[in-house]
Amino acid sequence: MTIRCEIVSQDRLVYEGDVDIVVSPGIEGEMGILPDHAPLLSILDFGLVRVRKENQEEVFTVTGGLVEVQPEIVTILADAAEHVDEIDAARAEEAKNRAEEILAGGPPDGDIDKYLMIEAALRRSNLRLSAIKRYRSGRRHIQTEPTGESD
Repeated sequence: MTIRCEIVSQDRLVYEGDVDIVVSPGIEGEMGILPDHAPLLSILDFGLVRVRKENQEEVFTVTGGLVEVQPEIVTILADAAEHVDEIDAARAEEAKNRAEEILAGGPPDGDIDKYLMIEAALRRSNLRLSAIKRYRSGRRHIQTEPTGESD
């Protein structure tokens, strides 16, 4: 039995498919969602959404939004979302360095809103770089049963 998963950002459909489990970052912590889950509406935190189907896992970064769960579908409406394989590492590193330089000088022109926007950009860059480091090797095989072999 599977559950439908749709990950939508403000400008595109990022993912759509039937999966075995969806793991998403809620503001109260990570949520695992299986088929026939009780209806739920929650706020998403910055973090990783992982979807698994037949021992394959795909990973997406999300930077806030909402998740709606129905027994047969999970809809993630993200402020921004992207598959880990789509992340441009050089661009994320440049954005991180720019944000760190600006933040080191304190609020630009005393503008707290601008400071908070730059702080959020740094948080996004760090999330993206962390996701690359941990998951960039592509789709991971999830071992569900011991093989008896030692590493």
